[in-house]
Amino acid sequence: MSGTVRWGVLATGGIAATFTADLRAMPDAEVVAVASRTDASARAFAERFGIPRAYGDWAGLVADDEVDVVYVATPHSAHREAAALALEAGKHVLCEKAFTLNEREARELVKLARDRGVFLMEAMWTYCNPVIRRLTELVRDGAIGEIRTVQADFGFAGDLGPDHRLRDPRLGGGALLDLGVYPVSFAHLLLGEPDRVQADALLSPEGVDLNTGMLLGWDSGAAALLSCSIVGHHPTAATVIGTGGRIDIPHSFFHPQGFVLHRAGAEPEEITSGPGPQGLSGMQYEAAEVMRAVRAGETESPLVPLEGSLAVMRTLDAVRDRIGVRYPVDAL
Repeated sequence: MSGTVRWGVLATGGIAATFTADLRAMPDAEVVAVASRTDASARAFAERFGIPRAYGDWAGLVADDEVDVVYVATPHSAHREAAALALEAGKHVLCEKAFTLNEREARELVKLARDRGVFLMEAMWTYCNPVIRRLTELVRDGAIGEIRTVQADFGFAGDLGPDHRLRDPRLGGGALLDLGVYPVSFAHLLLGEPDRVQADALLSPEGVDLNTGMLLGWDSGAAALLSCSIVGHHPTAATVIGTGGRIDIPHSFFHPQGFVLHRAGAEPEEITSGPGPQGLSGMQYEAAEVMRAVRAGETESPLVPLEGSLAVMRTLDAVRDRIGVRYPVDAL
């Protein structure tokens, strides 16, 4: 494939709108179709963004011969169904995070993509962010020595009634899959899959986690102290502490504009990416990686490898096991 990559957007919520706005600003991307579960929602989204075709069902989108890549932007409870539908139709897929509800579903998608020989990537935009890529380069080059501790948190205090999706176990509710996936993925990026997982949580009456703390351990002696919440405002900060210094991301660690590098015996260095494209959210970086890989004939991204996404899902499953959160799909 060369030239413009044609995208189909599956779902019409807020994250789909943000991603579509970024795509429309990219000269080598075109959004040619959108799908929702209703004609009205699909048409309204298409009119808003000037998309030529709107489908009131997912099947119409994945059958569209002019769609090269499907972006799955549904809630994560529907990721397995939506992504599988697109993969079975031979479409390349970028699927929002958390990748699925559990590791079993994620493995099913990975197998399907490999069997069909098509591209699949979890939309972990953090891994594609240029600031995070620079941070990982510095860590791997030994800028702060050997990692000993990773700290990261993500939380907000929401007015979430019992009928909200984040309180519904059937929809994968709770803080962990919506927010905790970010600190867990950040720790995985730097240290790989942990050897030990401990966790504790405050659960809702419905049985989903409202406030969760995690302690991940590695045989190297490294540890990650992570937390997520939908009942408390967090700074959404991260710190990487090594034997020779540390790196601080004071806010928005999942899509930062910069960080501060503290080398032992040296003055702090503030490292930024410089001003990004005006008005874009940062999702353009993951879109660019998808298009690069698809043009190159690759079926997965080295920045967001499928084995890494499976490992993150195993850790999230382990956390849920420790805190006693079960989803109906787990019993299948």
